Amino acid sequence: MSRFKLRWRLPQSLRWRLLLGTLAGLALALVAAGFALSGLFADQAQRQFRSHLQLQLDQLTAALEVDAAGQPSLGSTLADPRWQQPYGGLYWQVDAPGRQGLLRSRSLWDSLLRLPGDGLPSGQTHEHRLIGPAGQPVLVLERQVIWSAGPSPSPIPIPAASPAVGARSTDQLPGAAAAPGSWRLIVAQDLRELEAAQQRFDLTLAASLAVLGLALAGAAGAQLALGLAPLRRLQRAVQQVRAGDAQRLEGEFPAELHPLVQDFNGVLLQNEQVVQRARQTAGNLAHAIKTPLAVLANAAERPRGDLHAFATLVDEQVRSARAQVEWHLARARMGGSGVPGLRSPVAPVLEGLLRVMRKVHAGRELRFDGDWEPDALAFAGESQDLHEMLGNLLDNACKWAHGRVLVQARAAGRRLLVTVEDDGPGIGADARERVFERGTRADERQPGSGLGLAIVREVAQLYQGQVRLDASALGGLRASLELPLA
Repeated sequence: MSRFKLRWRLPQSLRWRLLLGTLAGLALALVAAGFALSGLFADQAQRQFRSHLQLQLDQLTAALEVDAAGQPSLGSTLADPRWQQPYGGLYWQVDAPGRQGLLRSRSLWDSLLRLPGDGLPSGQTHEHRLIGPAGQPVLVLERQVIWSAGPSPSPIPIPAASPAVGARSTDQLPGAAAAPGSWRLIVAQDLRELEAAQQRFDLTLAASLAVLGLALAGAAGAQLALGLAPLRRLQRAVQQVRAGDAQRLEGEFPAELHPLVQDFNGVLLQNEQVVQRARQTAGNLAHAIKTPLAVLANAAERPRGDLHAFATLVDEQVRSARAQVEWHLARARMGGSGVPGLRSPVAPVLEGLLRVMRKVHAGRELRFDGDWEPDALAFAGESQDLHEMLGNLLDNACKWAHGRVLVQARAAGRRLLVTVEDDGPGIGADARERVFERGTRADERQPGSGLGLAIVREVAQLYQGQVRLDASALGGLRASLELPLA
């Protein structure tokens, strides 16, 4: 059972998939190349074999002579020594009508080449595959030669393509006139030589392709190991991060892995920021609540003579603790900042906030002016965070404005710029940075917790944005909020 599971687990490995795919492709290519090369060699070897045998037939035809009595004979001895060696593998034979083996080579010994009785037009060559004198397969070529009586002997009809006789295509058979006659000229050669050559070539080809296949398999394995080496380095880097030995993926990686490494490091950085914010929020909340709790505990231990003063103290500390809890909960809710793909249209948020501000400050008869593109602008973040930041800025402007609040939004490159201005008394340059501190208010007579601008800056920084205060052309304060544009 374990072997069966292991066999099916191997293809799940990228290394094994690539290696098996490469080896399968190499095997198919080598087998196809082997068959193709073997077929080409066999075809060429057969062509050469037949061409050589055709040459032997032409030489036999050229050497054939007829005496005065009309009897054929060879005027010269054929050069190949296998003609004289019994069963030497090369055979010739001359047949007359009704008589086989009128003339034959010594290599036939006491055997004859027995051909089928097919019709053979003069000058044409027929090819046969037969069993030779020693029981071996032979390739046979035959040709019909005819001469006729007359004052001049008739020529031997031989195809013009035959190189040995083509040069003497007008030659005539020597000898006197005789009765009409014809001869069948036959040559044969042992096919075992061709088969042995084919087998030697196939064995050599198979060995060569096997060596080539091993070399290519080794090269594929080396290439695979080299190509997957960066993945192993990446794995070790991830293991180091997991073990706590490193905070980022470090090392040299190919260009194809750079986006993955950067994205992974971005995720690690974001997780680190989330954890850090969570720790800071928990610590700050604990520290912020500790003081009101300590005050309440001390008040509870003292005799309560004035219940009204005690109730006022309790109410004061509860409101302080509630403000701190709301502050830290607002920061904790912003943990989704920086998530890719977020898109929050600006126009609906501004329009909704202005409707709320008109109702909240209806008794002051404030004039609200807005300037932004209805559909084009969008914030690359949570809509609730944008609502939180713009709501605090508008609420501050409405508190201090004498009669007018101006809101503008536009795109500046890849950034979103929102400005909120009022015609109030403004804030001095030396106090503009101080009002961003938690619990700090420009005027203690105005209601509030002093957390609004601090929350705006904190949220903006989570989105790699910023908020700044300066003098407005209306005479009051201008708050400029810069955020990423979707």
